[in-house]
Formats: sequence, C-alpha cells, structure tokens
Amino acid sequence: MKSYRKELWFNIGSRREFLNITPEVKECLVESGIREGLLLVNAMHITASVFINDDESGLHHDMEIWLEKLAPEKPYSQYRHNSFEDNADAHLKRSVMGREVVVAITNGQLDFGPWEQIFYGEFDGKRRKRVLVKIIGE
Repeated sequence: MKSYRKELWFNIGSRREFLNITPEVKECLVESGIREGLLLVNAMHITASVFINDDESGLHHDMEIWLEKLAPEKPYSQYRHNSFEDNADAHLKRSVMGREVVVAITNGQLDFGPWEQIFYGEFDGKRRKRVLVKIIGE
C-alpha cells in the first residue's frame, strides 16, 4: 500500500470565504500515483472547514446567510470565548460545516457524485492557513 501526504496553504483576504479546492486536490491525486484507495482532505485550523457540495454561487450565498444566522459574528460580547479573540462564531461555524472529507479513488479519479466538489471554508481569515491531503491505496 502506498501513502501520500501534502499540505496546501491558503491566504484568504476576507474573514469568510468558500474556496473550491478540487483542482488542487486532483493535482495531489496525480502526484500520488494512487489509482485505487481513499483520499482524506482536512482543515488544519479550528476555525476552517473542508466540505463537499455544489459549486453554485447562490448556494454559497445561502450557506453564508444560514451560518451567520446560526452563529452571528457580532456582537462579539455574546460569546464567552471572545475575551481574548473575536472568533467564537468561526469555531461554531466550523463545527457545523465539518473538519474533513473522505473521497474514494477509483481508476485514478475522485469517485464523485454529480456536481460534487471539495471546498475549503474559511470563517476567520486574513492569515495563512493549511489543509492536509492524505491519500492511501495502490
């Protein structure tokens, strides 16, 4: 069995953003040479997420509105965590959106359903953050 590991780095200029990272993940799969196996992609920061969904701007807008209703950024004073930082909402949003995805690899391809893409969700940006890609298989 082969194993492959790579860190992808992102510097999101805004506090929140959804970034389609499918092309970068596909590059990792090609680099790995693995044709059958499993691919893990996970956010290495507690205020960021990796998830699978459709790459449709209306949906992303709806997700942003929905997450903001669930865990509004302001007022900062509503969160006990915000005594030192102002990112309690980002921690909560990450909890809802998830830490990682696992995708099957079949014949050297990501075994996706229709419209599925991998996204990095940033909820407390404006600094460099990383995503881990780990692939195992043959």
